[in-house]
Amino acid sequence: MSETNLTRSLLTDIFDRLHDQLVSSLGGLDTQALLATPEPGANPIGWLAWHLTRVQDDHLAALAELPQAWQARGWVDRFDLPFDGAEHGYGQTSSEVAAFAASGADLIGYADDVHTLSREVLGDLTAADFERVIDDAYDPPVTVGARIVSVVNEVNQHLGQIDYVAGMLAGRRDVG
Repeated sequence: MSETNLTRSLLTDIFDRLHDQLVSSLGGLDTQALLATPEPGANPIGWLAWHLTRVQDDHLAALAELPQAWQARGWVDRFDLPFDGAEHGYGQTSSEVAAFAASGADLIGYADDVHTLSREVLGDLTAADFERVIDDAYDPPVTVGARIVSVVNEVNQHLGQIDYVAGMLAGRRDVG
């Protein structure tokens, strides 16, 4: 197996695992649990799931210059959120986060479409793509490979937050 094929295979496995964890974490949570917070002003589980999915959608679609599933698959209309349709959660105020509402089925459906897009993007990457600079405003400049690692890190952190908050809300002490 070539180094590029191995890299694509490993990244696909990582994104498959992240997606499976999100679906598992959201499974069985009702609307009340999706909107609950451990304290006022904290991010609810549903918003965290939406945000991590929006970031993955936004960043991976941009790498391949593809439309985001959010717009292309009609999720922006289906969610009908009370803020700009291009929003993905960075810099949102507590009141904007508090205005978020979505069903578990919609969150999982959107995540499924983003996962399909992600697998397509990852499957088409070449060795040269991983080194391609996509943002030279940083030192060192951000490459496609670095952006993918950043997305994995972001998604993984938020998955941990989701599971921790769900555990707190369920009254479990074994949330780790």
